Amino acid sequence: MDVGLTGRVVVITGASKGIGLACAKAFAREGAKVVGVSRDLGHLHAAQRELQQEGLHLDIAAADLRDSVAAQMVVEYIENAFGPIDVLVNCAGAAKRTPIHELHADAMQAAMQAKYFTYMHITDPVIRHMAARGRGSIVNVVGQGGKQANPIHIGGGAANAALMLASVGYANAYAAKGVRVNVINPGMTNTGRVQEGLSASSRASGRSSDEVLAEQLAEIPMGRMAEPEEVADVAVFLASPRASYVTGAVIPMDGGKSSVI
Repeated sequence: MDVGLTGRVVVITGASKGIGLACAKAFAREGAKVVGVSRDLGHLHAAQRELQQEGLHLDIAAADLRDSVAAQMVVEYIENAFGPIDVLVNCAGAAKRTPIHELHADAMQAAMQAKYFTYMHITDPVIRHMAARGRGSIVNVVGQGGKQANPIHIGGGAANAALMLASVGYANAYAAKGVRVNVINPGMTNTGRVQEGLSASSRASGRSSDEVLAEQLAEIPMGRMAEPEEVADVAVFLASPRASYVTGAVIPMDGGKSSVI
């Protein structure tokens, strides 16, 4: 099915691995002009080669989105080099899971810098450009940790909750200007970040990572983690004209675990 993204300029932050890399592949398969953004140029080159092996193309731009000036500069570079940004998919940054006895003020600040501000710093210039043109779509991949308190994910959960509120606020503020903003909240997803979370839970509980993993999977009605490609497919739909009347939505992808309205 043609979702109407051929030739559209799609910027994906955190595109070098995990959900961001899966999104880069999914949008490239739809014929979009995909630009991946990440802090590490080496990781971006690796992602670029991986897409090339699948017959796909990825343009890249390195920037540390924790820095608002760097975010502004990379947006201007992309618009000048590749054309007006039609779609922004935010996947960059992840707050470390931290057992409560390790959670201090600096860890809370690092969590907000890693997750909340990396999204906000690039969203601000992009959404203003989109509004001036009267069109655009933003998809923020956030996380269910912002809706359900977890003692080892207080900093990251707070950042996720703030992102959801900001996203829905932007959706309301910019709807009349032709810009849509939506949120995907993955639960446990099969990426490299799983082990980091399991290690933190293991330190907090004194149990092995294998025991923690088995317990967490047992709590998911579908009995498994999400795959990054599954999240990417939802991002493609939300970003596309097929979802033209969807904005301000917060979509859970946790295999039925939360079971809340």
